[in-house]
Amino acid sequence: MPENDAPRWPSDDKDTSSAEPKGAKGEGEATIWLPMSGTANGKTEELSVPKVTPESGSWFEPVVEVDEEPDVPETPTPKWSAFEPVTPVEPKEPEAPKTVFVQPVQPRQTDEPDWDQFDRRDHELARPEPRQEPPRRPEQRRVEPPPPAPVPSATMHARPVRIEPAEERFDAEATVGIQRPEPPSQEPPAAETEAAPAPKPKRKRKALLITTLVVVLLLAGMGGAAAMPKVSNRLGLPWAPNAPKGEIPKPAGVTRVLHGPDVNGAGPTKEGLAAALAGPAGSPDLGTLTGTVMDAASGEVLWDKNSGTPLTPASTTKILVVAAALLSMDHGTQFSTKIVQGAEPGTVVLVAGGDPSLTSLPLGTDSPLYPGAAHVDDLVAQVKKAVGGKISKVQLDISLFKGPTSAKGWDPEDTAAGNTYMAPVLPVMADGGRADPKNDHSPRVANPAAALTQKIAGKLEAQAGGTTTAPKDAKVLGEVKSQPLAEFANSLMLLSDNLMADVLARQLALAKGAEASFTGGATATMDVLKEAGFDLTGVQINDGSGLSDQNKIPAKVLSEILAVAAAPDGKDPRTPKLRPLLAGLPVAGGSGTLEKRYGDPASAAGRGWVRGKTGTLSGVNTLAGVVLDTDGRMLVFALMSSGSDQNKGRAALDVVAATLHKCGCR
Repeated sequence: MPENDAPRWPSDDKDTSSAEPKGAKGEGEATIWLPMSGTANGKTEELSVPKVTPESGSWFEPVVEVDEEPDVPETPTPKWSAFEPVTPVEPKEPEAPKTVFVQPVQPRQTDEPDWDQFDRRDHELARPEPRQEPPRRPEQRRVEPPPPAPVPSATMHARPVRIEPAEERFDAEATVGIQRPEPPSQEPPAAETEAAPAPKPKRKRKALLITTLVVVLLLAGMGGAAAMPKVSNRLGLPWAPNAPKGEIPKPAGVTRVLHGPDVNGAGPTKEGLAAALAGPAGSPDLGTLTGTVMDAASGEVLWDKNSGTPLTPASTTKILVVAAALLSMDHGTQFSTKIVQGAEPGTVVLVAGGDPSLTSLPLGTDSPLYPGAAHVDDLVAQVKKAVGGKISKVQLDISLFKGPTSAKGWDPEDTAAGNTYMAPVLPVMADGGRADPKNDHSPRVANPAAALTQKIAGKLEAQAGGTTTAPKDAKVLGEVKSQPLAEFANSLMLLSDNLMADVLARQLALAKGAEASFTGGATATMDVLKEAGFDLTGVQINDGSGLSDQNKIPAKVLSEILAVAAAPDGKDPRTPKLRPLLAGLPVAGGSGTLEKRYGDPASAAGRGWVRGKTGTLSGVNTLAGVVLDTDGRMLVFALMSSGSDQNKGRAALDVVAATLHKCGCR
């Protein structure tokens, strides 16, 4: 606000409204004419404005509005006052806009100013009420204000108000102290004179306030969320708890090189290893323990405890079956499942090819148990496309496998319907005979081959027609294949899948030209390993899974097979064939049958370092695999415990393997 924020009112009330022409000068006064649109009693009047000087004060006077007076008598001379409210009156007949010149009148000095009028004026200017009727021209009358008292302080009176020709009033703060206000450059439009727009309701202001409040709340919410540690960490904000505390380091060159086990340095000594294993290997929780530890790089036996004594191996029997299959069969071999044209019209035959990993999960959903397995829906879709018509019957051909579906030495409870260990060994089924294709510990169905036939028949809108033998050279309507042998073997070892192991033994027998039965599979396994140069003295096997308690294998046979698989490249011609055997070994505390082990403090050192094949039967606990010691040396071990408690025996074996990792043993 300018320095002269306390307006000074003119000192006299001389009226020269119509006495002098425009621009005339009186006695010491200059008159300025302000054009105003409108008429007064049908006439155009010219009212002069007294000259304003810094000594006389501002010519703007505050105006106070009062209630409208409906009937106002005409007066010959219009009288205007800045303190008297103007009452608009609608003219009787519409007239063309005319110009009225108004000269503000200097108020008289009085001893007591009317402060209520100033307060009311401020109040009315701050909250204008919307008008329902169009504005009317002001009545041409003048009411003398009460004489003003001496000028009060700026903090106690209202601001001067400037009256525009269109009856609009504006604060005169910006014009206070101006010597001579400039008249408007042109007459206001007639439309503005005739009818000024009614003030808009307060809805827009209310909406604006609500919008502003919503935006403020949103910004506050976003700011509060950004202050949360998780959010700030995720967004990488400067105040995040995990934000860098110092300068970002400069990029450094990185060379990624995979380092294999140490094969040139000094390995553990027999004495050092014996001293390290004396305590763990002598634990009473192990019952009768046999075992051996070998240096994979040199093939030297570093520790031995009755490793030539045959003991029940349990699931470590699978090491022999997988090794024999990898040595004698192509690693890319796949096992086929077909549907061919039947002997009768409208009949098709499901021909089992020895793939128990076929999955019933929908296309596009990979099996979590057998990654890369074929889909039943794929087979059905091929048949529908090939036939193009109605299929009435689906029959089953399971003639590929021979002999009994369970082996000698199996516990009847392990093969009963609803058990979680084994299904009848048949050449075709879905998801290993499990009721739940995603759960390794799901109950097995009693006849998985018949269940699959029924499922396929339902998808083809046909009936299951029992077992048969497919016609020779029958037209193939659909065919799907299992994952390659190396991947098949990995799934088998990781899950210790009994059914897949016995099926693989029969596939090995077929590859060797033998009968696809338990006997044929066991014989083929032994023959291949002997031909590969392994000493199988004391070995006796009745199945490929190790469920039979009649199986006997010395620990040294297990360690020798694993040592060849882990040998340095180029040292042994058998190594490339057997190397995939190591990939399927479960990782301690990480995968397969070792996922939930090595959690105890005594064995925790072996987590992530020990890889081994487990074996468990009543009173039998075995573990055979590989481990890196603290010097990066690859050690091969085979540990077989007999007469031990299942939980205590497992834990004691884990401690022995973990000790091998911690030991430099020189």
